[in-house]
This record gives sequence, structure tokens and C-alpha cells, in this order.
Amino acid sequence: QVQLVESGGGLVQAGGSLRLSCAASGRTFNSAGMGWFRQAPGKEREFVAAISAGGNIYYSDSVKGRFTISRDNAKYTVYLQMNNMKREDTAVYYCATKDRPGTYFSSSSYNYWGQGTQVTVSS
Repeated sequence: QVQLVESGGGLVQAGGSLRLSCAASGRTFNSAGMGWFRQAPGKEREFVAAISAGGNIYYSDSVKGRFTISRDNAKYTVYLQMNNMKREDTAVYYCATKDRPGTYFSSSSYNYWGQGTQVTVSS
């Protein structure tokens, strides 16, 4: 069983920054891909960013150039640095882990999910 705990969400003004963290426990973190997804009210969950066990990185077009995903294998933690935030970034952000074949861009590829952390961007 894998446990994922997100933290770092909150309220930020447009143009500001937040850093989300996702601490993993329960299995070998270093061999798993990690992803961030988000879900806004009334919308489907959407891909934000992912990082493979080998360090390959993927971003959605909507956050490319503004968000940065990274991982610290020694701390079993993945981060999402969010800069120049926009109102449309408002959502619940989820981290997830993936240790099976499948595209990083689809939520169905991921095995375990955190409980989510709310991010609200005000104008």
C-alpha cells in the first residue's frame, strides 16, 4: 500500500507563487513515476506535470514555462513549483504514483492518489 500526502496549497494572488509537496511512503519511491493532476469545480481531472523514475519530465501546455516538477528521492518527495499563477490554476491538486506501463498524461495510468490540496488564485 502506498500513502501520498500533499501539502503546500493555499490562497495566492495572481502572479504569485506556491510550492506543493507530496510525501510518499509504503513502497519504493525511487522506481515509480510521479504525477500532478488538478480538478476545478465542475471540470474533469486534468494532467499538470509528471516526472519519471529516470527524471524525464512532462508538462501540460497550460503550465509549461510556469510550473516546475522535481523529485527528491532521498526524501521520498515530489514537488510542484508554481510561478506566475493565474486564476485558471484554481483547483484541487492531486499527486499520484505510477509503476505500470501507460502514458504519463492519463490519470488511468496511476496506481495511487493523495487526498488533494486546494489551490486558490485570486485576482
